[in-house]
Amino acid sequence: MAAESGQGAPPEVAVGVLGNLEVHVDGTPVAIGHARRKAVLAVLLVEANRVVPADRLIDRVWGEEPPSRARSVLRTYLSKLRHALDRTGITITWHDTGYLLAVDPKCVDLHRFRRLLFQARGAGGPRAALALADEALALWRGEPLAEVDTAWAEAFRHQLHQERGAAAADRIDWALACGRHGDVLPELTTGAAEHPLDERAAGQVVLALYRSGRQADALEHYQRTRRLLGEELGADPGPALRELHHRVLTADPALDLPPAEPVRSVPRQLPAPPPSFVGRGDELDRLDSALDAPATVVISAIAGAGGIGKTWLALHWAHRNAHRFPDGQLFVDLHGFGPDTEPLDPATAVRGFLDALGADPGGLPADPDARAARYRSLVAGKRMLVVLDNAATSEQVLPLLPGSPTCTVLVTGRGALPSLIDRYGARHLHLGVLARDEARAVLVGRLGAARTAAEPDVVDELVDLCWRYPLALSITARRIATHPRVPLAEFAADLRELGLDGLDDVDPAASLPAVLSWSLRALTAEQRTVFALLGVVPGPDFGLPAAASLTGLTEARTRTALRALEDASLLDRQAHGRYAMHDLIRASATTAARRDLTEREREDALRRLLDFHAHTARAADRLLNPHRQPIDLDPPAPGVHLHPVADVPAALAWFDREHACLLAVHRAAVAHAWHPAVWNLTRALDNFHSLRGHHHDRLATWRAAAEAAEHLPDPTARAHANRVLGFVHADVDRHQDALAHLDLALVQAEGDLTHQAHIHFAFASVRERTGDDRRALEHARQALDLYRDLDQPGAEAEALNLVAWYSARLGDHDTARDHCRAALALHRSHLRSPDGEANTLDTLGYVEHRTGHHAEAIVHYRHALALYRDHGYTERIAPALEALAGPHAALGHHEEARAAWREALDLYREQNRTTDADRVHRHLAALDHA
Repeated sequence: MAAESGQGAPPEVAVGVLGNLEVHVDGTPVAIGHARRKAVLAVLLVEANRVVPADRLIDRVWGEEPPSRARSVLRTYLSKLRHALDRTGITITWHDTGYLLAVDPKCVDLHRFRRLLFQARGAGGPRAALALADEALALWRGEPLAEVDTAWAEAFRHQLHQERGAAAADRIDWALACGRHGDVLPELTTGAAEHPLDERAAGQVVLALYRSGRQADALEHYQRTRRLLGEELGADPGPALRELHHRVLTADPALDLPPAEPVRSVPRQLPAPPPSFVGRGDELDRLDSALDAPATVVISAIAGAGGIGKTWLALHWAHRNAHRFPDGQLFVDLHGFGPDTEPLDPATAVRGFLDALGADPGGLPADPDARAARYRSLVAGKRMLVVLDNAATSEQVLPLLPGSPTCTVLVTGRGALPSLIDRYGARHLHLGVLARDEARAVLVGRLGAARTAAEPDVVDELVDLCWRYPLALSITARRIATHPRVPLAEFAADLRELGLDGLDDVDPAASLPAVLSWSLRALTAEQRTVFALLGVVPGPDFGLPAAASLTGLTEARTRTALRALEDASLLDRQAHGRYAMHDLIRASATTAARRDLTEREREDALRRLLDFHAHTARAADRLLNPHRQPIDLDPPAPGVHLHPVADVPAALAWFDREHACLLAVHRAAVAHAWHPAVWNLTRALDNFHSLRGHHHDRLATWRAAAEAAEHLPDPTARAHANRVLGFVHADVDRHQDALAHLDLALVQAEGDLTHQAHIHFAFASVRERTGDDRRALEHARQALDLYRDLDQPGAEAEALNLVAWYSARLGDHDTARDHCRAALALHRSHLRSPDGEANTLDTLGYVEHRTGHHAEAIVHYRHALALYRDHGYTERIAPALEALAGPHAALGHHEEARAAWREALDLYREQNRTTDADRVHRHLAALDHA
């Protein structure tokens, strides 16, 4: 499988200190400013990643002549430097004792120079050491720290020149050991002329001449050096040079070149690094941190869906850390997922690794296990990186694992490879979509700043249309880049219209639908069917009972299938037993459903899912309001698994978890014109919507229910729908619409006393909101009379409270008390309605507060508030808190009043009830002023 693509490049930063100070980003110089500012930066770069106290920084930059207010000037320079370095990734921060410049040492030539020499002096042989030394010395470009003219800078430059000289001398020794005496002789001769008293250089010239077949010239050079030492210093050559002279004089065979150093096979098999890469900072940090636990073989398993960027992440990290694996890097594509190929036999991969490590082909054992053991022997004790890309199973990976803790393994695959985690402690790293800014950077990096700046809003839309999915972004960027004259908006329009199909291509490796489909090969037929059925799910996520109902399988078989999809990175497990799909994978599942399932199979699955939600919602609603007329439903279809709901808290929790799914299923029922289902699901959701204050969702569902009512045989359905629409329009402050719906409902309910009572009850609430309490009381009394005639004690209790409420608002407190007591008696005798009891206690609190009995009011309000909290009546908690604050303020309990109003204010703001929030804010301001 080709490396997964889709990421833009981070800036390539290069900082030069071994010469004039320079900072480049992607080859473009960064303007640092005047010389003093460069001097500050140079000092911090020398001490990179270490804290430099401000006094030391001032001394090194200005020496004995610092400016007045040097610290202030220094802070100004540092501020300018931070701004100049903003896009380089180099940061300057203040710590407890000074300033710290944070930078990757590999980006700074000084630190790279020292690191390369350290590696050279620890290398296993002169060839490797020579290569590293050449690389180190090539970093020098001139006089270091030319911008700084202090005593410290002069001393540091002298130190650096000594380091360079020592490195050059070491390099000559390594070159001579490699038999390159002819190559270095001209350089040696020149150096000896410049430093005629340097005995080490003289010895190198003598040895180079001798090995070049010039014994006489070698002896003459020694004599010349001996005379100069005597004339200039009055001394003879040292023992080492004298010993070399004696050996040259006697033609000591030990001076001849040693046998050729055996060529060590150092495999460098990594494919080219990603040309563009952005983001993934957390994932790269986790891969870095894994190396800090060297007790066992470090294995990091990168998992994720096809096209998510696993290979690119692995290669980017591998190239960034290649220096940590001097013994080589092995790479193999295991072909776990691809267009036509079968997964690679691990025995074939082992043979490839053995060849790369220089194993004698004729001496390899025939047994695959023995070959794997030989491979482990060859890498034992070596610092090597093994990248196993595109693995299908753990079994494919196991023979390729080294046994030495000096090795590191990166595995990429679509599955989690659980046995690799369990048996070998592999660190699982799941890869998801890019962050929004990272996804945008991909497009900007691939298309150029000028083109994306011309249509910035379209770039943002393209990010959304590609779902921040790396391969989708890469495909889109490639198509746009190859059509430079076509506006970005046209590509966005194509993606809007075509969706996943807009990311297809004749080349399977460049087609997102094809790449995603490869994940299905390793699944069983049943698991592939479950995947396709998940494309039918209209909601954002789902639980196990819903999935079992959708598939018609047992919960055990459904769980097994979901786990397989999760292992294949086609499904994400979330909290509370929920599952979700990325939008692109969901689109792939929807395509599979259309391709692999008949229309009848898709419809039956959706019907089962609808039955699951409708029947469970009815049971949960029955707990929230046990006194209303039950909802009649047909028996659930075979294969539906209902979710048990034990009590009111469990019912509210289920509704909260499933709310988005319930709305999505409701919309699906509307789209299929399943009118009874729309009607029944709307009714089952109504209490929950009211209690939680989901007014706009309640309005949308009841509008659909009103349309469905036109097709139902129940003649009262239309009146019912218009009555509730009256309530809901009032909740969203559309009072004229509310009254119009109630007028229509009253006409439609002619001859039906129960519905007429309900409609008068609704009229009362709407009239109150229009400020007409007297007409509200008239409607409440009409509702109460009708409920009494109909012998409906639950509704009668609610109407009693309604009459009490409007009586109290009109100043008739005695009537209000009497009606409240009668309502409470009904609620507490046999109705057991916490909602109705809390509403009545709230009214009693209002009555006592208005009549000056503030302490009694507080008792009633607290009792009502406790009931609202205990039973999850979210919508009513804030008004109860606001009411409770009133008697507290009247009694001078200012802290209690303030606490209640503040909590009410927070709740109103959370619920976007702006008018209520403004009112409470005024209460708090008045209290603070008083």
